[in-house]
Amino acid sequence: MHYVNNTELSSHEETHRQFNGGRCAIKLGIDVHQDFYVVVEQVGGSNPKPPQRFQKEAFLHWAARLKQKSGAQVHGVYEACGFGFSLQRKLSALSINCYVVCPQKLDEQNKRVKTDGLDAKALCLKLDRFVQGNRDALAIVRVPSEEEEQARAIHRQREQLVKARKQLEAQGRSLMVNHGLEPVQNWWKPRTFAALQVSDWMKELLQNSQSILLGLQEKIAALTVQLQSAAAPNQPRGLGKMTSVIIDREIGDWNRFSNRRQIASYTGLCPGEYSSGNTRLQSCVTKHGNPRLRAALVELAWRLIRFQPNYHPVHKWRQILAKGALTTGAARKKAIVAVARQLAVDLWRIKTGRLKAEQLGLTI
Repeated sequence: MHYVNNTELSSHEETHRQFNGGRCAIKLGIDVHQDFYVVVEQVGGSNPKPPQRFQKEAFLHWAARLKQKSGAQVHGVYEACGFGFSLQRKLSALSINCYVVCPQKLDEQNKRVKTDGLDAKALCLKLDRFVQGNRDALAIVRVPSEEEEQARAIHRQREQLVKARKQLEAQGRSLMVNHGLEPVQNWWKPRTFAALQVSDWMKELLQNSQSILLGLQEKIAALTVQLQSAAAPNQPRGLGKMTSVIIDREIGDWNRFSNRRQIASYTGLCPGEYSSGNTRLQSCVTKHGNPRLRAALVELAWRLIRFQPNYHPVHKWRQILAKGALTTGAARKKAIVAVARQLAVDLWRIKTGRLKAEQLGLTI
């Protein structure tokens, strides 16, 4: 007789339960969609069950019953996506430990087969290893509070409105170029638009976009005032009210970082590395963290070169970053990234009370 030992999905939890008489933890791998969820359940160290498809409300009702009926710890995991963190908050309200992880390639065996059920199963298996104590099995994303989400939504909407304004403005200039005319910057502003030397039919088309652009500009100005009014007083010179608010709200809680390496890694401004044997190669920045925070820090670093010449990183890289310096563009990029990375660390030290701005060479 031939026996097949399926050890692919085994864990030590089932053995512990048999000898200790405890309840098995339940793991749920969830593949999230807009209208439904695909869920794979694993009880203890047994094989995962076949995937199930739930509507949103039906899944929450099923999860609540599962928690109440089993009396065991229930863990869930899903990938961060455009649907936010509402599912994590709802499951947490049911006393279910729910984790949100970075999007990743779940086809580890490179079979080139992707389905919702396979994705949910792969997440469930990673969660099983995580529950067993392997903390590197999941790349967990910090879930912001609802207040933090609402605060950062303001400057993110302003960013989207600015992008929409630039697109519409570019479409108007493109229309002029397509018909052999010189493009006019800020053509949509009332005084410039009144002086446009274009045909009537083109001006009528441009007028359709002008009204939208004027409305966008009005909304952008209102959001700008709202954000600047939220800035803390006595900011270091050159920091800027808008930039300081954006950085603070993208970070959320400065105290969640334990050391300077964590904050530097979160910015994504650390060099990548590919080392093997005796070879050590450092490449461009990892871009691992928050892209909006990274852009704000680089913009602020360029501004501090002018307004904070005594700031230590600026003084260190002055010969490369000074106006008119005989250096390559690549060298200037590396230098400004180094300044931005150190700036993030120094802002963390200031916000957490470790140092004062004056101690770092920042004047107010």
